[in-house]
Amino acid sequence: MSRIRVLIVEDNPLIAEDIAGFLDEIDYDVLGIAYDLEMALQALAHHSPDAAILDINLNGKLDGIEVGRMINEQYHIPFIYLTSYADRDTLEKIKPTRPYGYIVKPFDEKDLLSALEIAIYNHARQSTPRRLSLSSINGKINTPLTEKEFEILQELFEGRTNRQIAANQFLSVNTIKTHIKNIYDKLDVSSRPEMLVKLRGLIG
Repeated sequence: MSRIRVLIVEDNPLIAEDIAGFLDEIDYDVLGIAYDLEMALQALAHHSPDAAILDINLNGKLDGIEVGRMINEQYHIPFIYLTSYADRDTLEKIKPTRPYGYIVKPFDEKDLLSALEIAIYNHARQSTPRRLSLSSINGKINTPLTEKEFEILQELFEGRTNRQIAANQFLSVNTIKTHIKNIYDKLDVSSRPEMLVKLRGLIG
């Protein structure tokens, strides 16, 4: 099963391990944990994460912002910031790095997951060509999508809910869920963010 690869940049080992354990439980692949700027840049240079979680304050410095800047300039992956500070000055400093999310410590794991999945989804939609081709996708997967599955895949790509897709396709929600399961199986993914990352790789 294809898993989304995440880099964690966090100088507190306990928090970093908690995040890693949580992501592993929900089938994300934690590429590694970086505790400072140098480790983070090395990890980015030698691995290929799909996303990153960045603590802003690393060992008393705002080095997480520097990591975000480098990601935008060289690696072009979505990232979210973790921070203990929510003051206006900090917000103004991070805006130019264009993060996909911002979570204030202490945070709830569900909030972290939501922010991460939205970041991956929005980034993948922005960077994936808007014109999907059934033939180009089927040429790169083992089990081809049917025309109906491709129609539903396009609606998933546009961000529609299962209920909206059901109405557009004149099918029941349960039937749509079955089609989506088949699509995920054929693309070797388990969620919409994973699906979009996979599509980016197939047709990007």
